[in-house]
Amino acid sequence: QDGRPMGDRNTILMESIKRLLRRNALPHLRKIIAKTHAADLSRIFNSLSLTEQLKLFSMIEDIEQKGILFSELEEDTLLSFVEALKIEEVVAIFEDMPTDDVADIIGKLPEETSDVILRKMRAEGSEEIEGLLRYEDDTAGGIMVPDFIALREDVTAGEAIQSLQKEHQDVEMPFYLYVINEYGNLVGVSSLRQLVVVGPETPLKDFMVTDVFSVKTDMDQEEVAKIVARYDILAVPVVDETNKLVGIVTVDDVIDIFRREATEDILKMAGVGEDFVETKSVFKSTRIRLPWLFASCLGGIVAFFVIGHFEESLRKLTYLAALMPVIMGMGGNIGTQSSTIVVRGLATGRIDTGELWPVVFKELSIGLILGLVYGLLIGFVAQLKYSTIMLAMAVGSSVICSMSVAALVGSLVPMLFAKIEIDPAVATGPFVTTAIDIISVFFYFAIATSLLGI
Repeated sequence: QDGRPMGDRNTILMESIKRLLRRNALPHLRKIIAKTHAADLSRIFNSLSLTEQLKLFSMIEDIEQKGILFSELEEDTLLSFVEALKIEEVVAIFEDMPTDDVADIIGKLPEETSDVILRKMRAEGSEEIEGLLRYEDDTAGGIMVPDFIALREDVTAGEAIQSLQKEHQDVEMPFYLYVINEYGNLVGVSSLRQLVVVGPETPLKDFMVTDVFSVKTDMDQEEVAKIVARYDILAVPVVDETNKLVGIVTVDDVIDIFRREATEDILKMAGVGEDFVETKSVFKSTRIRLPWLFASCLGGIVAFFVIGHFEESLRKLTYLAALMPVIMGMGGNIGTQSSTIVVRGLATGRIDTGELWPVVFKELSIGLILGLVYGLLIGFVAQLKYSTIMLAMAVGSSVICSMSVAALVGSLVPMLFAKIEIDPAVATGPFVTTAIDIISVFFYFAIATSLLGI
């Protein structure tokens, strides 16, 4: 690893690999690929042709690295790439991968392809994958790992250590030892550290922690991630409706969940859906954005009629139009700030829907104070330009009203959406910003026509 930033290293790596591919310099390519982590290679794969991808893939010797590459590829790239490989090769890679990652990939594949792969894997005894596919993708059951360490409560510490050494060597992330009763129900947990510091004859039930944080198979993945983050644990056990231990969700999956959920929220707030569209075709990207922009279009039409209603005022005082952008812009900006703070607060659990009025009042207060500051500033500029005190007062008052109401709308709408169990990120896209534009225009012209007597 050198001291260059990650982005620079990836750029240099991409340029080097593309140059070597053009020259067909296979020996040099093999050396680079042998030293490059599959997660870095996945970035390069997304910008290569299918033929180039297959050529690079054939040079990866470590099957574990092939599995990591599968896990890291963008969905569109992965689907076309898997279709181009032989089924036997795909199955061999899947056999070496964590079962939760395999289930996730198989769930994305066309039904015909996934059926063939599952039949092949079933012949080799991989029924766990089908078990995971029973659950929804975004639930604890869908993301859990069915490989974990679980022993009976009467097993001693010494016997547990021997079991770890002999029978549980293939467990993906052995953070904790889970303790079950004779029916397979989760009754306790022990860290591996605790296991080695007690006497070897001590039974698990004497030192296990009985207050275990667990989640049900149907719990939403975002809620699972919040639990792991809140209690600083490395894995959380997943139980079915009878409290039988069926899997664990590990911290690496939680990091992926937070990354995906944050990306979804940002894309929704920008009004472009919830899927990352950079890797999609122009037609797909256009189709995804089209319905989201319809709200902006409708809002623009409403704003057009609002401005049309004050057409006479504009005809008499044309300079009113010059100040419209700054008033709409200030309202839009503070509305976006408020809604972004509230949406992320709701997503991370820092804000609760039960705190609706305190949160909204706080944002309204901030909007009012900022409105006073910028209202005075913009009103002063208007006075310098047009030497009309009533216009300066109208502009200042409009900015105060616009920014206050924008902060109110920007915080209230996401909170209300969350209360009725609609994703609050949706509210902050074109809906909030368009509503604020209409409100800002209305306040501006209503106040200006009233104070200027037109």
